[in-house]
Amino acid sequence: MIQPNPTKVTPFGAVNASVNRAADLLGIKENYRRLLTTCWRETKVSLPITDDKGELRVYEGYRVQHNGVRGPYKGGVRYHPEVDLDEVKSLASLMTWKCAIVNIPFGGAKGGICVDPAKLSERELQALTRRFVNSIKTMIGPYKDIMAPDMGTNPKVMGWMMDAYGQLNGYSPAIVTGKPVTLEGTPDRLDATGLGVAMITRRVMEARKEFLSGKTVVVQGFGNVGSFAALHLHRMSAKVIAVSDVNGTVFDKDGLDVEKLMAYLEAKKTLAGFPHAEFALPGELNALGLECDILVPAALGHVIHAGNVEAVKARYIIEGANGPITPEADDYLNRKGVIIVPDIMANAGGVVGSYFEWCQNIQMHHWERSESKLELDKFMSAALAGVSQAANKYGINYREAAFVVGVDRVYQAAAARGH
Repeated sequence: MIQPNPTKVTPFGAVNASVNRAADLLGIKENYRRLLTTCWRETKVSLPITDDKGELRVYEGYRVQHNGVRGPYKGGVRYHPEVDLDEVKSLASLMTWKCAIVNIPFGGAKGGICVDPAKLSERELQALTRRFVNSIKTMIGPYKDIMAPDMGTNPKVMGWMMDAYGQLNGYSPAIVTGKPVTLEGTPDRLDATGLGVAMITRRVMEARKEFLSGKTVVVQGFGNVGSFAALHLHRMSAKVIAVSDVNGTVFDKDGLDVEKLMAYLEAKKTLAGFPHAEFALPGELNALGLECDILVPAALGHVIHAGNVEAVKARYIIEGANGPITPEADDYLNRKGVIIVPDIMANAGGVVGSYFEWCQNIQMHHWERSESKLELDKFMSAALAGVSQAANKYGINYREAAFVVGVDRVYQAAAARGH
């Protein structure tokens, strides 16, 4: 039985532990480590709005800018009732390393509001969004800090953010990415994260002299990332045998038709009842423990932990979600020889897609869909090549190697600036 670590480590502390391990391998001195493990700016704002009943409500919002030596800050904004400063700091830090790993000219940032968006009306949600933008208006800008969707936010919210900023500064579509297409968003951004997950899966297997065709796949979490990862893996001839969400798991050992499944979910709002497949409630079947070649955890963090890691049977784990594996479980899986592609590389297709959207907004130009797909594959392939080179050089796994690549690029930029 795997025992959890009794020492409480904060999310930001866990990220910095990985940064320091990379710094050890790179021989980075203490003064630069402090620069790499400290957030440049941490802002907390109070957000008062009047609700639909005429009563005053006050919410807490955050925007953290971690490191901007490689370019303007970039990161999503999440609306969730458990958002707190430490979580936002950890996610901002991960964005720094993620942007460096895929070698796009952004630094890392993240934002959030402690709220359950499902409990607000659309008018209340829009008022809260506009208040948030107004409260951080001096921090953000197309060349300063660019926002994007995250958990609990979507293109509509990004449209409100763009408009709120534009009322203060003039027409500025590049202030946010993940916008509606009618507001200079790009259709490519919607599925960029899931497509990047599928691309990196294919490239990792090819590097190990395996082919994706016919390999069995389980996707845990069927939101934006998980659904598009499943769709593109299906289109690449993998056999997606199961997908799950909070309501249950749909399973077919012969492979699901993911396009039909996505259409069914859109129409029925549930996976239950999908034709020619079995459906199990969460307590009846653990998708994480199904026999498969490839497991894609694409929901929440820490879903694979000391209590369930021994049930995992996959040979490859591709982290679509942020931090889906706890450190104890990660150690166990590495000892077993499971190939884990870490979140900061696996789900980086989203920020690459955001970079494409930002470039098009800055240039007032539109790319063809085929051009965007080709460029995304180039970025993901180059990221894997760099991480694989570091893994071979130091004799380490993909997660450790990804941090080595990211930390080294940020360190080199900081040193070149004369910091």
